[in-house]
Amino acid sequence: MKESVLLETRNLTHIFPDGTIGIKNVNLRIYAGEFMVIAGTNGSGKSVLTRHLNGLLVPTEGEVLMDGMAIAKNIVKTRKSVGLIFQDSESQFVGQTVEEEVAFGPENLGLPRSEIDQLVAQTLTSVGLSSVSNRNPYTLSGGQKRKLAVAGVLVMKPQIIIFDEPFTGLDYLGVVQVLNQLTSLHQQGHTIVVITHELEKVLAHAHRLVVMHQGKCVCDGKPEKILPLVEKYGIRNPLKNGGRIGELTWLS
Repeated sequence: MKESVLLETRNLTHIFPDGTIGIKNVNLRIYAGEFMVIAGTNGSGKSVLTRHLNGLLVPTEGEVLMDGMAIAKNIVKTRKSVGLIFQDSESQFVGQTVEEEVAFGPENLGLPRSEIDQLVAQTLTSVGLSSVSNRNPYTLSGGQKRKLAVAGVLVMKPQIIIFDEPFTGLDYLGVVQVLNQLTSLHQQGHTIVVITHELEKVLAHAHRLVVMHQGKCVCDGKPEKILPLVEKYGIRNPLKNGGRIGELTWLS
């Protein structure tokens, strides 16, 4: 799996204006084609870390590299290549209709109208939202809103897609929709990073589990190797007492 490094952090540190340390000396590599899960309790630094990966936050120290080059040197390329989908899907919406929402990114790139229309149509079909293209985004179901947030990123043809707590607030049907979309995107060749504390929902599909604690990466490896350690850092181990992860049960 570890063939080529797409994204890398080197001694990445972020200290907020009030002196709070968000992350400290984080060194992490994301490899092409992998499915990574980053877990941690609230305040562990996982969301702060992800916001550095496409330049939404500027590090106090250290750097983020994409294809070996500092992302600060080409932030536009980085934000096109690294898509970030927030926990609150609605916070990303800017369009009055589903179609307008997906068109926003390509319009900002200055693409021809005919190309934008084709990209939007293809993307809506790929996420199963063609039938609601004229709906207001805020009238969609929770699962549909997550799909629309994905579509707004997917239309930019990113290499890496980062999902920040994608299952929060969803009912069972919504969780299934999002999980199916995650696995489908990975099968299509996208590198997937999922930030979540709900390990039981997604870990069966992951190649790698990273644990954040007090602003640092404290564990990084194959899920079956890392799971026995997670309770030490305040994360529930879903395999304890005979629990299951998706259709896969690991022996601890």
